[in-house]
Amino acid sequence: MPSRQIADNAEELWASVDSYLDKLLLSPDPLLQSALDAGSAAGLPAISVSPLQGKLLEILAQTQSARRILEIGALGGYSTIHLARALPPQGRLITLELEPRHAEVALANIARAGLSHAVELRLGPALDSLLQLQSEGVEPFDLVFLDADKPGYPHYLTAFLPVCRPGTLILADNVIREGKVIDGSSSDPNVQGVREFLALLAGDPRFSSTAVQTVGSKGHDGFSISRVLSL
Repeated sequence: MPSRQIADNAEELWASVDSYLDKLLLSPDPLLQSALDAGSAAGLPAISVSPLQGKLLEILAQTQSARRILEIGALGGYSTIHLARALPPQGRLITLELEPRHAEVALANIARAGLSHAVELRLGPALDSLLQLQSEGVEPFDLVFLDADKPGYPHYLTAFLPVCRPGTLILADNVIREGKVIDGSSSDPNVQGVREFLALLAGDPRFSSTAVQTVGSKGHDGFSISRVLSL
């Protein structure tokens, strides 16, 4: 069987398993579906985390007992809603978004989900927003979810570490890149950005890190999961 056909068959199987697990484990959620629909109608790229991955983020935030969450890359607010739902009363999530159109859709989705009271969206380049957070002397974040431009990952890590604490959980999406992450000679800036980010985590004793490959409706990718040990 040609390799392309094998790959196509594998992707169909992954998507089918995702569909089965979605229906089995996740209750229908009109608010989350409307967030995806609104993003699609607005022409946003279909790159939000999958429903199963979104629920994973929510459970991890709950397990972390996260009171303050930082998200880098709001897109249409789908992952934002999942994370904000995990917050306790008086909890706070700050999400950073570069694109005004994305921010507009995200804010509408967050409001529709009844979470505007818990979420603050900061518009503009993430590095600028992170430096601003540092200058404000904000209370450290308990969880950081990184899902933005991949070449920026190493720079974001350096910039958000000062607003973390020992014990902060750092989750980064899209670090496997269909397996291309192993190609050190790749000319893809997304691959090189992820490789540099992972190398920083690996080479710094302040972090304890692992990574998990995922397959499903979003293809072959994965998350890195790190815990800040010291600052």
